[in-house]
Amino acid sequence: MAMEIQKNRIGTLGESCTFLLRFLRHPRSVGAIAPSSRFLARRIVRGLEFNGHTRVVEFGPGTGPITQELARVLLDRTRYVGIEREQVFVDVLQRRFPGFDFACDSVENLLEVAGQRGLLPLDHIVSGLPFASLPSEVTLPILDAAYDSLRPGGTFTTFQYVHAYKLPAARVFRSEMLLRFGPPSSCKVVLRNLPPAFVIKWQKNGISKT
Repeated sequence: MAMEIQKNRIGTLGESCTFLLRFLRHPRSVGAIAPSSRFLARRIVRGLEFNGHTRVVEFGPGTGPITQELARVLLDRTRYVGIEREQVFVDVLQRRFPGFDFACDSVENLLEVAGQRGLLPLDHIVSGLPFASLPSEVTLPILDAAYDSLRPGGTFTTFQYVHAYKLPAARVFRSEMLLRFGPPSSCKVVLRNLPPAFVIKWQKNGISKT
C-alpha cells in the first residue's frame, strides 16, 4: 500500500511538471501554472445530473482533475469524450483513464467529434479552457458549437480565476454566454485552488440565440 501511495504521488508530481512545462511554452492555450484542484473539480461536477444515458464532453481536460471527478459519477464511460489539443496531455489522460475516449483536436470541432461518436445532443459540457486569455475570434466559434450541441436543458460549466474575472476577454466570454444561454444558473467561488476561481454554470433554455 505504501509503495502504491508513493507511486501515485510520483505520478501526480510528474503530471504537474508536465502541466507547468506546457504552460511555459504555451501560456495562452494552457492558461494556468498548475492543474485544477480536486475542490474545484468537485464543484464543477456537483449538481450535474447523471444516469446511464448521460452524454458528456469535456473541453481541455489537461492532466485530468475534472475527468477524475467525472469518473466517479459517470455510469457509462462510452458516453464521454474529452477534447484536448495538446498531444502530451492526451497521452497522460489515456494512461490515467483507460476506457475513456480522448480526441486530440480543437473544441471548435465539437459537433464533428461528438457526432462521430453518436453523442449528440449533449447533456453536459464541462470546460477547463482559459477563456479569459482567448481572443474573441477563437471563443465565439467554440460557444456557437457548444450551444448547438447541447439539448434543451443541457448545461455548460466552466471556471474563471478570480484575478482574471474582470479582464476584457473574460467579460466578452460572459457577455456572449448571456446572449446564447441567458444568465448563469449558478456562480460559486472556490478558494481552495491555485489561484482561486469562480465556477459558473449555464443551462440551455431552448430559445434560439439571437
